Order: sequence, then C-alpha cells, then structure tokens
Amino acid sequence: MINYNFSDTRLCEDSEELGTLINYPDCSLYEVVANSTKKFPNKIAYIYSGVEVSYTNFLKQIDDVAKSLKKLNIKKGDKVTICMPNTPEAIITFYAVNKIGAISNMVHPLSAQNEIKYYLQVSKSVAMLVIDYDYDLFKVISDETDVKNIIVATLNESIPHNNSHFNKDKITNKNVMCWKDFIKMGEDINYETNEFTDSSHVAAILYTGGSTGDPKGVVLTNGNFNYSVKSFLAYSDLDSTDTFLAIMPIFHGFGLRSGIHMVYLLGATNVLIPRFDAKNFHILIEDYKPSFIAGVPTLWNALLQDEGMDSVDLSFLKLAVCGGDTLPVNMKIKIDEFLKEHGANIQIRPGYGLTECLAGGCIVPEDKYKNESVGIPYLDSIFKIVKPGTSEKVPFGVDGEICISSPSVMLAYLDDPEKTNEVLKVDEEGLTWLHTGDLGYMDEEGWIFFKSRIERIIISSGYNIYPQRLENILINHPNIREVAVIGIPHPFKMKVPKAYIVLNDDVELTDEVKNSIYKHCKENLAKFTIPREFEYIEELPKNKVNKVDYLELENYHKNNKK
Repeated sequence: MINYNFSDTRLCEDSEELGTLINYPDCSLYEVVANSTKKFPNKIAYIYSGVEVSYTNFLKQIDDVAKSLKKLNIKKGDKVTICMPNTPEAIITFYAVNKIGAISNMVHPLSAQNEIKYYLQVSKSVAMLVIDYDYDLFKVISDETDVKNIIVATLNESIPHNNSHFNKDKITNKNVMCWKDFIKMGEDINYETNEFTDSSHVAAILYTGGSTGDPKGVVLTNGNFNYSVKSFLAYSDLDSTDTFLAIMPIFHGFGLRSGIHMVYLLGATNVLIPRFDAKNFHILIEDYKPSFIAGVPTLWNALLQDEGMDSVDLSFLKLAVCGGDTLPVNMKIKIDEFLKEHGANIQIRPGYGLTECLAGGCIVPEDKYKNESVGIPYLDSIFKIVKPGTSEKVPFGVDGEICISSPSVMLAYLDDPEKTNEVLKVDEEGLTWLHTGDLGYMDEEGWIFFKSRIERIIISSGYNIYPQRLENILINHPNIREVAVIGIPHPFKMKVPKAYIVLNDDVELTDEVKNSIYKHCKENLAKFTIPREFEYIEELPKNKVNKVDYLELENYHKNNKK
C-alpha cells in the first residue's frame, strides 16, 4: 500500500482543516480484481442477462483473454481499442489488457467512421475489440491504421445456448476473428502473463474535447483509478455485500470508474447493462435491488417519469449519485422527495469532475447540502479558484476558473505536450494543478459551486458535445457559407445541438440540399452529436468585433421556438 502524503493536503484551499489521508493500492487494476478474488472467491462478480459469474470464474476469464492477447504478440505499452457497450467481453478485456501491461483505448461504439479512424490513428492501436454492429465501419478503415487484429463480439456472447454469434461469412480479412475463436487462441500458453505494473503505469485512454473541439486522448494511470475509487468510497458506506447497476457506459470516465472499477475494488456484485431502457428501469431496480445507482440527470429524470416505479420500495438504496452534468436544484428537490416517498433514507448527491481527473473531484456529503453546490473536494484533493488564464487566486465567493490538484489528475493529453502544458501547471510548491476550463467559485467553508463551462460545451444526457467541432465539420460542406451551433433545451436529454446555417449565395434551399447536409453530418459525426434542428438564415448575428453572437442566437431560438 502506498500512502500519498501531500504536505498541503486539506479539504479545500486556504482551509486549516486537514483531510484524512487515503491508503490505496500501488498496483495494477488487474491486481485489484485478483485481490478481491482471493477474499471473495465464490461471490458473484457480475450478472449479465440473468447469467451469474463468480469472482473465481471472472478472474479466469480475464486470465484466458490475457493469454490470447499475448498470442497476438501484444506487448507492454501497446494500445488496444475497446469499442463496446457494457458487456462481459468489454470488462474482461479491459482488465486483461491491464494485466499484460498494455493500455485500453476506450471508444464510443456510436462514433462516426472518421472519428473511429482518428481514435485508432492517434492512439496507434495495434488491436481492437469491436461490437458486431460496428464491424463494417472498422473493416473499411483498418488498413489506414496500425491495427493488426480485430476481434468481433456480439451482445449475446456470454448468454448460454444463444445462436446470435458473429457471422463468420462476413470475415474477409485473415486478421479478423470472432470472440470464441479469439479465446481459443491462448489455450496453449502456460507462462505467466502478469506484468505486475504499479500506480504510475498507464491504464487507459479516454477521450474528451477542448477549445478547438478536436478530441483529445486523456492518459490515465493505475493510480488515477485506484485513488479516485478509494477517495469516493471514503464518502460512502458501500461494501462487498452491495450490488451495483453498471448503467453508465465504460467509455465514459464516470462509468468506468464508478460503475466498474469501484465494484471490483470492493469485491461487490455488478449488474452489467449494455443498453439503458428508460421504460424498463423499474424492472432492473425491482429485480436486482441495487445499493448504489450512479447516473447523469437524464437517468434520474427517467426514474421520476417511470410509472412502473409507483409501487417500488427503495429502502435498500444506500447511495444515489448524479454526475456528468449539472443537476438543477428543482430536479434535486424532486428526486429527494421521490426517494423519501419510496422508502429510501438518503438524498441524491451531486458531484463534480471531468475526464481529466477521471470524473471525480468533489461530492455533496451524505447529510448536508447547499443549493447549487457540487459538494466538497475528495480527500487528498485540493481545489482553488483562479482568475481565468492565470494562476492568481480569487477571493471566496468570486467566480473564476476551477483548478484541481489531486492524485486523480491525468498524466497528460495523448502525444500533445502543448495542450497538456496549457492545462497542467506546476506551482512554486511543486503541486500540479489541472486548470479545468470550468467557471465557478468556492465559499468560505470549502464548498464548490460550478457555474458553467468557460468554453461552449453542450452537455446532452451527460455527454459533452463540442459546438466548434460540429461547426468545423458542417463548414466543410460545399453549400455552406457560415454556420453556428448552440445548445437548446430538450425535455429528456437536457440539451441538444442546433445548427444555424447560411448557404452560399448561389445555392437554393431545397430538400436535396437539406438531405445532403444531413448526410454529411451522418458520415462525419457520432449519432448523438448530430444537430437535432437545422435552421437556415440569411446572416449570422455578429458582435462589435465581428464574431458570431451566440447569446443572440440563443435568445432568437427562445423567442421563435414553435
């Protein structure tokens, strides 16, 4: 065990109250699972479509996949892309990759073809695990990447007696294989595949955006994961007897940390949910009686609107957390009332974080709350508020950029020292600070209040959508002269993108033109980022320095919405 003894560790910047230092494992993520298996060999590690798998069998599955990865000549430090929903194959591969010292490159399975190609190229991935419905996308672009092997899995691989395995007739490349053939590859390996890496070793790459809208790979270590989990658990009474619902996706920092690794550090039981169905949410809760539910506001909104929840008793619920987006005060009140009415003796606890610190930074305590606050910093984490663009601290109660110094802060942006140096800055005491790009303030008691993104980010169902990236894609269409993207309210997703488009002078607005622009979006943007509305106007509003006036566009939408 390693004890990170920061000389300046405290609950908040300028506070005299010292935080309790946390001991957390100086080992790989795989070793965390192996240690839990030693403690709870017969306990259920995960449940998938009703199939229960013990920790002993889970660890064996990981070990078998590690052997197959070695058979493919994947070495320590190599990148392996995992483009999957929450299935056993995805989780098993994540820990197997970690066991051999390789690095998991986590990709959204609904990404557009060009986005997937970018993620493979920037990570220099040598292999990838892909869900079958994405296989055609991968097949087309794999020759333009370093990928040497493609493993294809279906949603039903782990369900006994199913007949929906990947159709081998679709395989035209000798380096493509179905999951079952991949598993058989390593059967003759009889040597140890564990690299026994420590906290400093890179475990995963997750993707986020920035001021340019270009995706950036966030490089996260074993230590980032292990600390973030242990520090979060310090604010809960969760233990190995608990059951979790893994609803948040594994390509999301919040989901990978709180929905997956936290479960296996505890030695608890996970219910893997590959696709969230709001209509059947109550069935999941009734069937599995989870102790812990973590989700974005969209998920909690679905819970409030699910008529099937009317008679459900939630007295078994020990912890409810909302992250990934701002939880409006009125929604928190509704959720707290809902929980109380259904027998749960808890409140919904908003939190704050971003991918660069593994979606963890601070959380509302168990029995306290301040309106609009995202809570207090995790133990061993320090927050400060600075004047944007500087390292100059501002007084309590004054808005500024939120900065975090914590063992959960990323190692770097992938192969991008310039952008890394823009957000990670070392102070005169040797502490590294993550400049988040988020606007907020701290009160005198150390509570953090998040106000908004400094950059123009649209948060839709907990996912970040970067308007400038959408604009950069749209402007490449030959018929478009100018474009601006804003976020507009949505009753379920909270916000969705809307595009205001100015066509070239010689282009008439026809159905053919509209369809062409929409097709361009489908080819170049992930499905969930495609604008929900397109409005064609003669000119974009501009401010005094001739920049697009986005606030005026937002007001225009409010005043003219149908």
